Amino acid sequence: MKAIVYKDARQVELKEVEDARIEAETDALIRITTAGICGSDLHMYEGRSSAEKGTVLGHENMGTVIKTGSAVKSIQVGDRVVIPFNVACGFCFNCERGFTNACLTVNDDAPTGGYGYAGMGPYRGGQAELLRVPFADFNCLKLPGTVGDGLEDDFLLLSDVFPTAYHSTELAHVRPGSTVAIFGAGPVGLNAALCSVIKGASEVYVVDNVQERLQKAKDIGAIPIDFSDGDPADQIMELRKKNSLIRGALRPGEEKMAGVMCGIDAVGYQARSFGSPKKENPVQVLESLVKIINPTGNLGIVGVYTSEDPHGRNKDAKQGILNLPWGDLFEKGIAVGTGQCPVKKYNRFLRDLIISGRAKPSFIVSHRLSLEEAVDAYEKFDERNNGYTKVLLKPALGQKNAA
Repeated sequence: MKAIVYKDARQVELKEVEDARIEAETDALIRITTAGICGSDLHMYEGRSSAEKGTVLGHENMGTVIKTGSAVKSIQVGDRVVIPFNVACGFCFNCERGFTNACLTVNDDAPTGGYGYAGMGPYRGGQAELLRVPFADFNCLKLPGTVGDGLEDDFLLLSDVFPTAYHSTELAHVRPGSTVAIFGAGPVGLNAALCSVIKGASEVYVVDNVQERLQKAKDIGAIPIDFSDGDPADQIMELRKKNSLIRGALRPGEEKMAGVMCGIDAVGYQARSFGSPKKENPVQVLESLVKIINPTGNLGIVGVYTSEDPHGRNKDAKQGILNLPWGDLFEKGIAVGTGQCPVKKYNRFLRDLIISGRAKPSFIVSHRLSLEEAVDAYEKFDERNNGYTKVLLKPALGQKNAA
């Protein structure tokens, strides 16, 4: 089968590899119809992970079941399914409690498993023609409709982006009437804004410096904040200060709550310096969020932080050790939630939001390409070139072109 394979730092290639196959009686084999290139894939692409050469990439996957093991009962050949990026068994201590992001049985080296990602087990990714899905009854989410219909791209985002975005709003305790600041207007940040709006947040601020992304935030009812115009926390506080209705609702002393109650980091350790965007400042976003979140507020972190970054700016950063404003965070009593999303906890309900028309997370998708175009797409997506917001790969496009 054809697959996108990690070759070296900033090098991926389209390569013929051994076909995915049934390896256990609980497996299913799916033919990939759509796979996403994720911002997290870029950490590997840039050589900033322990990814091994030859790794088949891709943890955002959906397709059609073409074969099942004899123990698979609820998933059948012909079913249209989307796969959580978490590989999970469904029966270990953590899975039984809903923490499928920390499955204890699928990876000998860590309490987590995933497709085509460094440190997350031996599972090949789905930026390919075929994918083996372990524990298929548990991991496959059945979908309605037909391949290539108007919901294809929305359903693909149930593999990671949409649930991760929703998870960030849960970690940040977004509720009806909440005030929210989201740093990062990539796919997860924009969908976090969408989820916050769906949940009934009163104000949603989205911070970035890419104009087309900020426009997308505005299009869904969020307030765009361009960090090129100055400290984003100060910008948000100034906007709230200028709002006479907000000021008029405050009792004496409540002016101390000039920020927001909910903050979301959708950037991670490759955050850019607000003053010099070409330079990285891995703690910039967290520092700004601690500044803008009100006392007793909540911080949700879904931007990726790693314990190994070969390109870290110093010895500590190379090991994921960062200096954070813990004093301010403690004094404010800010609650912090972080970690990978347990996709299974949310994907069924988010699927039904898509089916009902309440949510269309694919508003972020900018490119739909063949596997043959993926090598170029990785380079351009990494550079944020030409409007590359979210890239989806569709193996059938290459087959049609070849025909």
